[in-house]
Amino acid sequence: MGESKSSTSKRYAAIDVGSNAVRLLVKELVWSAGKVAHEKVVAYYRVPLRLGAKVFNSGQLSEAATEDLARVMQAFKLLMDVQGVVRFRACATSALRTAENRDRVIQQVAEASGIEIELIPGKEEADLILSNFANNRWSEESNLLCIDVGGGSTELSVLKHGVCTARKSFKLGAVRMLKDAVDADEWKRLKKFIDKQVERKDLTVVGTGGNINRYHKVARIKKSKPLPLETLEKWVERIKEVPVQERSQTFGFKHNRSDVIVPAGVIYRSIMSLAGAQEIYVPKVGLSDGIILQLAEADR
Repeated sequence: MGESKSSTSKRYAAIDVGSNAVRLLVKELVWSAGKVAHEKVVAYYRVPLRLGAKVFNSGQLSEAATEDLARVMQAFKLLMDVQGVVRFRACATSALRTAENRDRVIQQVAEASGIEIELIPGKEEADLILSNFANNRWSEESNLLCIDVGGGSTELSVLKHGVCTARKSFKLGAVRMLKDAVDADEWKRLKKFIDKQVERKDLTVVGTGGNINRYHKVARIKKSKPLPLETLEKWVERIKEVPVQERSQTFGFKHNRSDVIVPAGVIYRSIMSLAGAQEIYVPKVGLSDGIILQLAEADR
């Protein structure tokens, strides 16, 4: 079915400067009667710079890593120009937030690429992810816990009928765990948050992030069906038994995913266990999708 004569389309882009990878997502949104009637992914690019591995050890981003980031931003700028993007936003999360020389890095990248990277706090990161759950089936849930595990941080959000009642960012991430850079007290803070804010009765859990997407895929669960905790635990242990260098061939993971997927799985299963959840839904949306929704909302 074709578009109506009154409909218009625009292309938006989101750049997610994460602790494990830097991503560019381009979407085309079709507008009709002042609302988004349809959207489709035009392009998606992922570059595994692993910024967190550099920052969480030394506290700073090296000159070489900064130059790599600047080159990636230059490439992303050209790709957005070619794709006809009308608006974009570049956001950095845990790794760059933590870097002591973050201001210098942002300035150097901006001078080289023309892209101004915004440092967003954990709460804003959680809010952008949560925007994916508005005005759809998830907004009807009476008791929803959203778990987003990244390379450097984990965001937990509690929603009641689409309204966020509590959210918090924790310095727990797959790259941090690999680098043994997680404070033991952070787990205590996370447990305290769950005990205080999460009602275990009739709880629905959703997970976002590239690693939970991979677990859902490797377990061959249908898109609309949840991943059982028992299945997640089995896959974490099964993957752990295979040497890192063999995981790509054995499971079809990207090389830069092979080492972080086990610690990420440990975080998801630990939070589910603490919350008393037996399954987790995986809608396969994330920060970049939320950024684009925000840009589109500003154009209404």
